[in-house]
Amino acid sequence: MNREEARTLFVYDAWANALMFEAVAALPPEQPTRPVAGSFPSLRATLAHIVGAEWIWMRHWLGESPTEVPGWLRTPALADIRARLAVVEHERDTFLAKLSDADLARPITYRLFSGDTRTDPLADLVTQAVNHATYHRGQVANQLRELGHKPPSTDFILYRWQAK
Repeated sequence: MNREEARTLFVYDAWANALMFEAVAALPPEQPTRPVAGSFPSLRATLAHIVGAEWIWMRHWLGESPTEVPGWLRTPALADIRARLAVVEHERDTFLAKLSDADLARPITYRLFSGDTRTDPLADLVTQAVNHATYHRGQVANQLRELGHKPPSTDFILYRWQAK
């Protein structure tokens, strides 16, 4: 992976996240917190998890190892979570802009919440962050269907077609 490929993946990630946040924001106000099936109990909780994970991976890339999710993830307001995602995306864009291709091969050592320490190349952590968000956006799509709504398509190729 080179720097431009990493940047493309995160531009896609931001595009796909925005589509999901827009879809959920358009729902009646009680639906984002209504119980639904999935890894997390509601649309809001699933979106908060996506944002929290992207924040945690960014912290790892910066050499930090948080011991818990940030308190702001517990905010009930979807708009607040979306605003935090914008901060994470800006921070990530700034980080990526300073990278060289060689930096992506650099090992990053970080500590998981479990206390275990891992070391992985930054390129693998970039792939992990984008893949993780994609997985949970799929859950958001299913949760939207469960609530009777059609989810947006967030396929990578659709993003590429629209970006041309």
